[in-house]
Amino acid sequence: MRLTDYLDKGASLGPGAPCLTTGDHTRTYGEVQELSWRVARALDRSGVRPGDKVAILSANDPTAFSCVFGISRAGAVWCPVNPRNEAAENRDLLDLFDCTCLIFQQAYTDLIAKILPDLPKLTTLICLDGTAGTVGTAGTVGTDGTDGTRGTNGSPDLGMPFADWLDGVPAEPWEASPADDTVMLVGTGGTTGSPKGVMLTDRNIETMSALTLMSYPFGTRPVYLALAPLTHAAGVLCFPVMTLGGEIVIMPAPDLTDFLAQVERHRVTHTFLPPTLIYMLLGHPALASTDLTSLRCLWYGAAPMSAARLEEAIDRIGPVMAQLFGQSEAPMMISTMAPADHFHADGSLAVERFTSAGRPAPLVTVAIMDSEGRLLPPGERGEIVVRGSLVMAGYYKNPTATEEASRHGWHHTGDIGYLDADNYLFIVDRAKDMIISGGFNVYSAEVEQAVMEHPAVQDCAVVGLPDDKWGERVTAVVQLHPDQSVTDDDVRAFVRARIGGVKAPKQVEVWPDLPRSKVGKVLKSEVRSRLLHGSSHG
Repeated sequence: MRLTDYLDKGASLGPGAPCLTTGDHTRTYGEVQELSWRVARALDRSGVRPGDKVAILSANDPTAFSCVFGISRAGAVWCPVNPRNEAAENRDLLDLFDCTCLIFQQAYTDLIAKILPDLPKLTTLICLDGTAGTVGTAGTVGTDGTDGTRGTNGSPDLGMPFADWLDGVPAEPWEASPADDTVMLVGTGGTTGSPKGVMLTDRNIETMSALTLMSYPFGTRPVYLALAPLTHAAGVLCFPVMTLGGEIVIMPAPDLTDFLAQVERHRVTHTFLPPTLIYMLLGHPALASTDLTSLRCLWYGAAPMSAARLEEAIDRIGPVMAQLFGQSEAPMMISTMAPADHFHADGSLAVERFTSAGRPAPLVTVAIMDSEGRLLPPGERGEIVVRGSLVMAGYYKNPTATEEASRHGWHHTGDIGYLDADNYLFIVDRAKDMIISGGFNVYSAEVEQAVMEHPAVQDCAVVGLPDDKWGERVTAVVQLHPDQSVTDDDVRAFVRARIGGVKAPKQVEVWPDLPRSKVGKVLKSEVRSRLLHGSSHG
């Protein structure tokens, strides 16, 4: 299937059915389909050709998401760009991807004006929500006329209004043949060094969608609530929902009060939240009074989840928790754990699985490999490696990194883990986050699980710091629940009783907030840097 087929299949099931909803406004499948035809034709008129890279810089927005299908119809490659990134990071991504066209929201014109002089290949700019004369402050609008291209006078034009760009473009079926099977370029690695562009193909997205439908309960006409950024996991989960003609409720900003209201109002069946937001949801005063009985599946992923908090979520939200594990290079579905997998056959909680990432998905082969390329038996720890049609085509313009990631015929995830006797996958750490203390390997994720069992702790990060005696000192930084307090000795004694003195933190700090990425992951590199430089509270 091509990316456009997900929308078209949903439209074939009912063109008048709700497709994209935000607030009180709903677009039907037929309306989204027509808009995608017009966007494809307008891109072609603007000189965008099959294989060209088109970026979208927008908060969660139905028009922006509709443009994804127009980009695909034009045979171009969709490059999602997160507006929460730093300006320099987005500049580097747009440059790396060779983007020639940018579709953006007016709120980000200042950011674009700042980076545009460094992006000479970016020749077409379209503003989703601007009007003539109001698009930006740094230059003229539409200098070259009707196609949204930058002016030939070198001025930093900030785009043509979307409505003007589509003016006169018919809402008739049109689709170009793609230059190759790359449908999406995803940025990764920008927080630790130079960014890389993950090339995802139609086959990758098709495999991910098939695995989603195979692995989790859906039924007919699901209602999916997208709160997390559509540039990440929340966006690609829309595609399998569309094949069933389901409705996608898009939240422009992550507000948990509104989230609960939307679940109740729209009878939401599926949603995705990173663990951090689930922890906050469990402390929300409106949770107990909200009707959540429509939920079939609340996916969690993107970061490890506390087993104690997972048990609490099942108790308070319902038997709907569903884990997924993947990475940009093998999206979403390396391993899965459906709601039913959280229970034994007799209905009791399968708590021994709660620290796992589930079992390898049906169309994915997962193994554990040592540093010499040997596959390891169950129970032994090594790097998690993957193969199958879920795995990316490679890194854009980076054959060296592609070769490094695909050694021995497997994709190397960079995660350390093991498979148990029942084929459940346990992730014990990122390879780069393993701590060597006193000659012992200490896995930060294992320590974090123990710390998170403390009733006062909402979230934590465990890192290794240089130490003359231990080599590396196991250090825990904790974020507490509101109105809670804890001492260094309390936490160290609590953890020591659970996993022993070797793994217990030698140092504990309490911070009001942990630094996080745009999708809610704790930034351990930032935690480590602050600790080393003595700026604990940022």
